[in-house]
Amino acid sequence: MKHFSRTLWTIGLVGVALALGAVAFFFLPHGLRPVLPSPGQPTGAALVERGRYLTIAADCAACHTSKGGKPFAGGMEFALPFGRIYSSNITPDPVEGIGSWTDDEFVRAVKAGVGKHGEDLYPAFPYASYALLSDDDVLAIRAYLNTVAPAAISSRPSELAFPFNQRYLMRAWKVLFVPRTEMQKDPSRDEQWNRGAYLVEGLAHCGECHTPRGLMFQRVQSKALSGAEVDGWKAWNITADKKDGIGWWTDTEIADYLSTGHSAGHGSASGSMREAVDLSLSKLPKSDIDAIVAYLRTVPPVAGDVAVRISDQARSPGVSEAVAGDGLELGRHIFAGACAACHGWEASGQFNPRAAIHGAHSFSDPKGANLLRVILDGSSNAERRTGESMPAFSVVFSDAEIANLANYVLGRFGHIRGSVDEEDVRQARGVAAAP
Repeated sequence: MKHFSRTLWTIGLVGVALALGAVAFFFLPHGLRPVLPSPGQPTGAALVERGRYLTIAADCAACHTSKGGKPFAGGMEFALPFGRIYSSNITPDPVEGIGSWTDDEFVRAVKAGVGKHGEDLYPAFPYASYALLSDDDVLAIRAYLNTVAPAAISSRPSELAFPFNQRYLMRAWKVLFVPRTEMQKDPSRDEQWNRGAYLVEGLAHCGECHTPRGLMFQRVQSKALSGAEVDGWKAWNITADKKDGIGWWTDTEIADYLSTGHSAGHGSASGSMREAVDLSLSKLPKSDIDAIVAYLRTVPPVAGDVAVRISDQARSPGVSEAVAGDGLELGRHIFAGACAACHGWEASGQFNPRAAIHGAHSFSDPKGANLLRVILDGSSNAERRTGESMPAFSVVFSDAEIANLANYVLGRFGHIRGSVDEEDVRQARGVAAAP
């Protein structure tokens, strides 16, 4: 009996200890380590200029500047399966922005996902990638942000369903999925490769879109950069795989695509990728683009989605009217009236290089996910410059017409039988209407 009693006491004490440990883990305030610049960190105007470059490379404006809004004032909406969150104001406004933050608090937010008041941030902010950044680079970004125009615009609170609205749960997520230390150089690799690794894995955070996610919204690193779906767009496989990835691209083709958003024989970037090119990658020096290419060449090849595997025929010049004409007369008629004038019947472009869409990866997807989004939304830069924009056709054609057009295009230029139906178009319209 005494032994049984001692066992109960032991179990009870262990339970209390575990409960207290859990409370401490989830609810004790986060620490705040002091952050100091290294002796090699620039100062003054040179520091601000370096921060400006790093802010562009990190593509901060894409998320922290809403359409038509003030630069870095936040408000960009992100629709998630369990609710909505909104990007924060990172201007130097002392009340609504980060003007009252210390450097230590800013570095903690960027690299550990913890806000000024100790609140855990959601990983739509890519701190799982930014954790790899050096303190010097984060401090330089802060120095630049201190110089932008302050905006007294309140950050909108998140709208998440229970239990996802319980921020403290992010602590466990971070333990599992956020790196503990900044990226270290690989001494077995040259300086260019290490620079490319730092850009791809950290600063430019390519894996946030191009790596598939698991059940806990974590990146599945065993399939790193092998492609994923983001906001209804497919972010393609960018590993060195020669069948599904970019292993069959030349260095020049990869560099062209990154720096201009277009590459001969591979089509043009659209959606979030075009935004990344326009706002970030196109503004980087050639040395950075070359470093990214050098690193991507060494990313272990991973086979992608078989459903969107690029066919050998799709890689070759020419068209397949036999496949395209299989009961898709309506699609051919629409292409003739709305598409051929710019893209041409060979997809080689009539007036400018961006209209040359032969070889686009989207032509290898039988469900035409990206193709539908381009048809519905169009594609343009912020300035909507002539020759670099495609109009949206969402209000011009019905679901049935767009489905027929998509299947015709997939057959003609992708040499595959598209399986796009009206329901696919309706779903694409719904995603396009959301943020």
